[in-house]
Amino acid sequence: MQYKNINSNKIKSIALVAHDNMKANLIDWCKKYQDKLNQHKLYATGTTGALIQQKTGLAIEALISGPLGGDQQIGALITEQSIDMLIFFWDPLEAQPHDPDVKALLRLAAVWNIPVACNQASADLLINSSLFDQSYERSIPDYDSYLAKRT
Repeated sequence: MQYKNINSNKIKSIALVAHDNMKANLIDWCKKYQDKLNQHKLYATGTTGALIQQKTGLAIEALISGPLGGDQQIGALITEQSIDMLIFFWDPLEAQPHDPDVKALLRLAAVWNIPVACNQASADLLINSSLFDQSYERSIPDYDSYLAKRT
């Protein structure tokens, strides 16, 4: 696969996901950084999005619940280059019935080279990065070049 460089958006599209045992942690994190998050476009899986919106007042584009396909919806948005960052507070101590979807989501985030935070410490580092509120260059798969070679 060949790669190309693109400029990320100054205003980020951020996906927010949390397993059940981590939803309160993500809500607290969103409250802490509400002023920063308010400047960006936010997506979330169903239950998580509804709770964040209810508890913080942040505008969230809520998809369906993760186990019902919300993780896959976010994955599709990543492949369409509509998501710039994934904040995913996952629970490493509890088995998830939709674990294959979770792994697929994390794989797509890696393939499309978007920043991913899987816990509060990494989320704190991302949101406090000097690149958080500005455009920066990143490398992504050159899918158009790939398709042209196949024909």
